[in-house]
Amino acid sequence: MLSNIRIVLVQTYHPGNIGASARAMKTMGLTDLVLVNPRRFPDPEATRLAAGAEDLVERARVVGSLAEAVADCVQVVGASARLRSLPLPHFDEPDAMARELVEHAATDPVALVFGRERSGLTNDEIRLCSHQVSIPANPEYGILNLSQAVQVLAYETFKAWRRRPQSGYRPVRPEAERFPRREQLDHFHDHLTRVMHASGFLTQPHARTEAQLQALFARAQPSRKELSLLRGLLSSVEQHLPDRKE
Repeated sequence: MLSNIRIVLVQTYHPGNIGASARAMKTMGLTDLVLVNPRRFPDPEATRLAAGAEDLVERARVVGSLAEAVADCVQVVGASARLRSLPLPHFDEPDAMARELVEHAATDPVALVFGRERSGLTNDEIRLCSHQVSIPANPEYGILNLSQAVQVLAYETFKAWRRRPQSGYRPVRPEAERFPRREQLDHFHDHLTRVMHASGFLTQPHARTEAQLQALFARAQPSRKELSLLRGLLSSVEQHLPDRKE
């Protein structure tokens, strides 16, 4: 679905904005970048500011007109800071736009169109769009950089996609933050019991104490890294215990 969502930049003046926009896209899982008559492209500045999204810059398609860029799209949303007098449906909130865009992208290509840094989209270009969207901002200073606007709308689109039940999205958790497996917890509790007996803390089987400690660690929900630290502590204590054999 995300591959059906196209970002179109019209006559971008600064090549660095192309790279920064590609970076904004990649963080949100978008990969289809089309450039309409960019002033300078390819350009080292575009590659430099892509900062990890160079592949999107290299694969970007350059076309001669907005009509060519969106010819196969079933929905075309023009991003505009200034409302035009054209009778186009307008999204007051980007999240509402994103939900509808993602719905169409499930089966067909769609496009988010961004105009020139200084003047935005012309009326003729707006006429090629099916909808308009604006990003609510400070009324006293609501000017967003091109790549910032791409980031905001790309984020809303990604959010709408990942909230769909069929998206299958699962946030990646660092290994250190993942919960331990049941087997790892069992080994820890066995280790803890062994040290408690060897240290003399428990002199006979005491199921109640062991159950209370298991409940304590269940409430604490230690991560794998934290459990590993506890195991290391127990091993260190174990090495310094006197030989209690009689």
